[in-house]
Amino acid sequence: MSGARWRRLVSALWRSVAVWAVSTVTMLALAGILPDFRIQSADGDSATRIAVTAALGAGAFGILSSVVWPLLVRALLLVPALVLGLLVFFLNGSLLWLALRIIPSGESEAAPETAVVVAAVMSAVASATGGALAVRDDDAYRRRLYRLSDRRRAELEPGSGPSTPGVVFLQLDGVGHDVLLEAVGRGLMPTVAAWLGDGGGARTTHRLTPWRTDWSSQTGASQLGILHGSNYDIPAFRWYEKDTREVMVCNRPTSAAELQRRAIAHTGDGGLLTMDGASRGNLFSGGADQLALVLSVAARRGRKNRSRAGYFAYFSDPANSVRTAMSFVAEVGREIGESTWARLKRRRPRVGRGGLYPFIRAFATVIERDVVVAAVIGDMLAGRSSVYADLVAYDEVAHHSGPRSRDTEKVLARLDRSLALIAQVAEHAPRAYRVVLLSDHGQSPGETFRARYGLGLGELVRAGCGLPVPRKARRTHSGAEARSAVRAALRRPVEEGHEQYRPSSRHSEPLVLASGNLGLVSFPDVPHRMSREEIDARHPALLTTLANHPGVGFVLVRSEEHGGLVLGANGAEIPLDELDENPGPLADFGPGAADAVRRTHAFPHTADIMVNSSYDPQEGEVLAFEEQIGSHGGLGGAQGRPFLMSPLTFSAPVEDGEELVGAEQVHHVLRRWLRECDGPQVPVETETEPERRVA
Repeated sequence: MSGARWRRLVSALWRSVAVWAVSTVTMLALAGILPDFRIQSADGDSATRIAVTAALGAGAFGILSSVVWPLLVRALLLVPALVLGLLVFFLNGSLLWLALRIIPSGESEAAPETAVVVAAVMSAVASATGGALAVRDDDAYRRRLYRLSDRRRAELEPGSGPSTPGVVFLQLDGVGHDVLLEAVGRGLMPTVAAWLGDGGGARTTHRLTPWRTDWSSQTGASQLGILHGSNYDIPAFRWYEKDTREVMVCNRPTSAAELQRRAIAHTGDGGLLTMDGASRGNLFSGGADQLALVLSVAARRGRKNRSRAGYFAYFSDPANSVRTAMSFVAEVGREIGESTWARLKRRRPRVGRGGLYPFIRAFATVIERDVVVAAVIGDMLAGRSSVYADLVAYDEVAHHSGPRSRDTEKVLARLDRSLALIAQVAEHAPRAYRVVLLSDHGQSPGETFRARYGLGLGELVRAGCGLPVPRKARRTHSGAEARSAVRAALRRPVEEGHEQYRPSSRHSEPLVLASGNLGLVSFPDVPHRMSREEIDARHPALLTTLANHPGVGFVLVRSEEHGGLVLGANGAEIPLDELDENPGPLADFGPGAADAVRRTHAFPHTADIMVNSSYDPQEGEVLAFEEQIGSHGGLGGAQGRPFLMSPLTFSAPVEDGEELVGAEQVHHVLRRWLRECDGPQVPVETETEPERRVA
């Protein structure tokens, strides 16, 4: 036996003995504290017999945990996934209760309610000890994964492994191009810096390319376009469809499933991942057969729904459960402390971060991150051809703390460690892997429209229509992806109670929806998209009120005379076909704004009135119509400038001097790279073999 293998065996044996000893001591302590729990006979036993009884109970508990635990978790896969994580300690403790019942002494007993408490405490202590010893550092975690990969490679026949490289697409949700560069420059992301050749002499393995989103700069539109090749008729994050009288919400499972169906029908193609692919943590499947935490299938029931399989794969290991639970509690405490400090310092801008938000943030930054990363590692060790995974941690925190806050810096640093772990595991996979890093959009900072002007977009629209404005206005829910992931994990529908999903045709009041700094106004009682002339006839002051408000950048409406028409302050009215010569109110929004607006105008479900907030090009700030100080969804600033970081072994995304525009074009680039993996490979001269495997 080699020295390294001998050391690993001794280390594992030491951990087992330590857990057993701590469990025994804990059981003895609980027996002395709790009056309804004892591990000796009524007449009293010797100290030696009591200690032996406790040791036997702890040993039986360890054996049962190793044998029965995976079966219990698989049986409970039918319950909501997040509940499964919360039941971890109780389930493991229940095995301890069973162990006390079967040990030879037969003298241990406890009242039923006390037995549950003892079981839970014993489970927490035993798991925490084992977890702290086994997985507190990533090196130990990697060693366990390497042993798993060695076993999987041993199961393959010699020469049977894939000869072509696979591709792992990792989406850092909401991380803009400039934010990534700043994080690299400040040393927050050393793994990314090394790939870009900024890591202290490291050779460059990747290139960084910015790309430009469509008008709807949000995950629903971008990821649907990237994975399925079409985001046609996705005007915003949420919008009202007059033909079905439904509000579509990109992060609602039923809406996501319908949008995916429409995209497949539009392109005639199943998606980017149809050939031996895996989709992890995404809104859409991409046509993959292997699914985990995919929202478009979260509404399904029965065996065909494998979206939550990743939870089983992760929580079936008690050490993983403890690793995540410890980090979850720490993250909740961190958020409470950071939000309290922000209030004490009276930082501006600021939005509410109370209620359940600390737990939602912890879910996004800990549970979903850990489960998705573990699933990606499992896919690599299984040798799958392509994997696409979304890590939503940054996007969730940036919405509430700001895109360049200290909170988001910490999140980026932790995400970089996840990237390092994936890259290192790639060296032990049965095939070479190339890692592509990308984002679906960025985020633009700025205070909310309500904070700046004292009313929301809905109240402004009602005022322009001459309708009464409620004194206590209702706030618009954040559209962050993490909230929908939590609700899907709990099997609760992702609905927002204040929205009318089937407005009555008897009412002529407008329906106002918000998607970041993009607002949509629809009149449900009119079956078609209203024209500017019809709106003026019904509400003469509405369009003027919106176009001249200082918080509004421009308004898009349909005109019977001009087709599409952009309205701005001071009576500006620019037909869409004249925007190239006279951009008018679009001038500050940069190149491509006119094309993006024209494309959205052609969608069948574009709202009667599309409202984009104002944009300050000097500060890069927009005004969100939602309660977010980091927002995305419309035009203006960093939200429309994500990144694509690709290995040099792939062809360049676009030719020099050209710009990568739109999620659909990104889809075609990724498809080209997958085809390149199947053809002759021409390695970059400066790459060594290990670097080529990581990339």
